[in-house]
Parts: sequence; structure tokens; C-alpha cells
Amino acid sequence: MTVPPSDPASSATAPSVTVVIPTYNERENLASVVADVLAHGDRYRVIVVDDASPDGTGVLADALALAHPGRVDVLHRSRKRGIGRAYAAGFRAALARGAADAGLVAQMDADRSHDPADLPRLVAVAAGGCDLVLGSRYVPGGGTVGWPLGRRLLSRLGGHYARAALGVPIADLTGGFKVWRREALASLDLDAVRADGYGFQIETTYRALRSGARVAELPIVFADRVAGASKLSRRIVLEAAVVVWRLRFEGQKSAKGVDGLGREAG
Repeated sequence: MTVPPSDPASSATAPSVTVVIPTYNERENLASVVADVLAHGDRYRVIVVDDASPDGTGVLADALALAHPGRVDVLHRSRKRGIGRAYAAGFRAALARGAADAGLVAQMDADRSHDPADLPRLVAVAAGGCDLVLGSRYVPGGGTVGWPLGRRLLSRLGGHYARAALGVPIADLTGGFKVWRREALASLDLDAVRADGYGFQIETTYRALRSGARVAELPIVFADRVAGASKLSRRIVLEAAVVVWRLRFEGQKSAKGVDGLGREAG
């Protein structure tokens, strides 16, 4: 469902928020993103998941953790293994903290395409009862800035494709700026989520919807990265195209009561 923007002041009564930020070569952007997230108040915490960035992003993340004890933590992974697995690792670390420190779990990119100033609006709606709140480029008031025409068309067509194939009322299935209620995130079987990139975003939102989660979309303006190189690749786009049909097939099997061996249940 789409809901109007909420008053950011309502976030004063929100539970603690842990923001998971995966990084690979984001040294130029990370410090400002973390500073802007923490500026929202003491209830905001950050988990940086770094995939052994050769540009020193992991070293910077450790320095930020030393500068903000108890509010910034870093997960170091030995190699680049994909943003989906990075998010899953960060989600597990956030959930391990307990409800007092991670009543809500947010996810966002490190490249400043997701504006930390939008976090309180998303948090307020999640705190008000929505299980998953999506920062959406494609609801009224949302948009993109700085993308060439080809990238805009790819994103739009990809979203329409995924929405039509899966039959879900979500305008922006490929977006990665989200806030999860702890219970909704904990109910996901992260081991079963195999996709990466756009596919990871589609799959996690779809699985949340299939589980009966209340999902809301709030408008955001997505800006092209400030510094560094885009991680988008042809493989990521093709994987997302395949993922929607795998998910649709799984959903059809579930609806027909077919067990894991292909036999009719019951």
C-alpha cells in the first residue's frame, strides 16, 4: 500500500533503529553517510558490512567504530561476495542484538543515493505498525536524479516486469532503501534468499508479502552516486529477470499444495 509522508517528529517515540550499510570501495562516501544517520539521535546505530574493500573502506569503518563506540559496528568479510549476502550478514548481526537495540532494522546504500534525511519518515511509519516500509521512487512524490535515459528506462521497465510477473501491488520492487520491523525480518528465512543485487530486493519484499506482512511505500528521490563507481552489472540485471519467475513458480507450488518432492500435499 502507499501511504502519505509522516511527520518526522513522530520518530521521537520510535524504537531503536539499526541501519545496515554494505560497502565495497565506498571510502569517499561512508563517513558522511554514517554521520548523517547518527545525527538523527541516540536510538540510531549502524552496522557496516565491508567486503575487503581495496580502497580502505574497511579501515575507515573501523575508525568510525572507534569514534562512536556502541553506535557503529563493522563486519569484515574476506572477499566480495555480493550485496545480498552482505545484507543478510548485517541482518543477522542486527537481530542478534535483541529488540532493545534493534526494534527496527533499516537497509541503505553507502553511496548517498539513499538520503539519510529520509530515514525518520520511513522509521515513523514502521514504528506505527507497518512491517516493511519501502523508500519508493515510483509513487507520487518519488523520483530519480542524475540518471541517463537508458538507466531510467531499465529501472522503470524492470519494476513493471517484476510487478506483473509476481502479481504484487508494489511500485518499486527493486529499491534497496527499506525499514523492517524486527519481527518481520526475523520471520524471513534468510538462508532461502539466494538472489543478489536487484534480485535480493525483489525476493525479500516478495517473501515478506507472501508471509502476510504489511508493506508500505513512501516517496523518496534517488540521486545518482556522489562519488565512486556503480556496482550495477549485466549479471545483476539478468539475475533479477530470472528471480521473478523462480519466485512465481515457488508461489504457484505453494498455492497448489505441492510438497518439496513435487507430490500433491495431503
